[in-house]
Amino acid sequence: MKEVKIDTDYITLDQFLKYVGIVETGGKGKQMILDGLVKVNGNIELKRGKKLRSGDIVVVNGHEFIIL
Repeated sequence: MKEVKIDTDYITLDQFLKYVGIVETGGKGKQMILDGLVKVNGNIELKRGKKLRSGDIVVVNGHEFIIL
């Protein structure tokens, strides 16, 4: 599990995917989310604007991240 530190109260899911380098563009991130390929805290997340906060766990493409 990779730890990802953010300096704000939250980061949106689509921004997070770009931040960690999973996708190159917001459009690709949006499509991955809509295709049901991203899990947040064990649940498939379909909202690209989902706010991720400290302690949240994101799983995508076999990679696991925890927000610090």
